[in-house]
Amino acid sequence: MQHSIKSYYDELAPEYDNDRFANSYGKYIDYQEKKILHKLLLNNNKDKTLDVACGTGRFLRYARYGLDISPQMLQQAQQKYPSRMLFEGSALQMPFESNMFETIFSFHLLMHLDKDDTRQFLTETARVAKQGARLIFDFPSKYRRQIINYKIKGWHASNSLSSMEVQAMTTKWILRKSYGLMFFPIHRFPSSWRRYIRRLDRWICRSCLKKYASYTIVVLERT
Repeated sequence: MQHSIKSYYDELAPEYDNDRFANSYGKYIDYQEKKILHKLLLNNNKDKTLDVACGTGRFLRYARYGLDISPQMLQQAQQKYPSRMLFEGSALQMPFESNMFETIFSFHLLMHLDKDDTRQFLTETARVAKQGARLIFDFPSKYRRQIINYKIKGWHASNSLSSMEVQAMTTKWILRKSYGLMFFPIHRFPSSWRRYIRRLDRWICRSCLKKYASYTIVVLERT
């Protein structure tokens, strides 16, 4: 499966930013993810931070180190951030020393992994993380997909989870926080409505209904 992921993103790399984040859906996801990440990493030490599956570098402003399986995506990222330390490799077997990072984050990766690979990701990030480090990542909500009767088609975005399932997969990380992301399909509403819907969406995504948002973002702490 990793070969399929690598080939897919190698081919998409030159047009990735425009293809994924130039439309109304992509702009909203990008804005919300950066808003949450900025809040979490406001006083973070970039020199001890790793972006796993960094892609074309959408979040590399927050990290000195980046890792991606696709060399073509890394090429795009290096052009944007020539001073960053970027590495080609798998998130399941990282080319880093143990106990190296204080913060690790990863977006739009776990949706492509199966449950066994997700466990390996949690194990490998625990290896390269210092005690007390944070791990931040997102995944499609299992509860949301049950409601809409989502049908899996191939490996792309096929993995969905709940926060409790993530915690049950590891004893090396402790769940500290979770956030919802995109309760409403805002891109499908008239543009004149979106400002008001965003406010409601953000409120719901921090309420007890957050597990029904499209995506969940979790913050874990290394034991």
